[in-house]
Amino acid sequence: MANTPLHEAFDEKGRRASPVLPAHVKNYLIDIDGTICDDVPNEEPERMGLVDPHPDALEMLNKWYEEGHIIYFFTSRTEAHRSVTEEWLNRHGFKYHGIVFGKPRGGNYHWIDNHVVRATRFKGKFTQLIKEIQEIEVFEP
Repeated sequence: MANTPLHEAFDEKGRRASPVLPAHVKNYLIDIDGTICDDVPNEEPERMGLVDPHPDALEMLNKWYEEGHIIYFFTSRTEAHRSVTEEWLNRHGFKYHGIVFGKPRGGNYHWIDNHVVRATRFKGKFTQLIKEIQEIEVFEP
């Protein structure tokens, strides 16, 4: 993960837990199709190398990378699409740390994790992120 050191973390009983990034560093997991470029389904892989990136996506993601944040693409594309995907990202100048293939398809994601998770639904343009209060689901105490 670049040169970002992880910090030791401890649970409520004082036992060592999984390490965490410094508070000022974000771990971005970013979808590809429909988010940084037009939505190309896995059933039409011949289009994957032909779409253009959204210019605001390229600019914002590379800005976050330069600021020291971690950039990972998390995509429903399969391992069979790795070479066309990496070639496309590199050709267009995206800076990133890695790609996770095989994200479940269909949307309606509900991520459960022991770490803080923030979700941002992409609605057509990469601009500055702002804080907004939304209703969330949590486990009963």
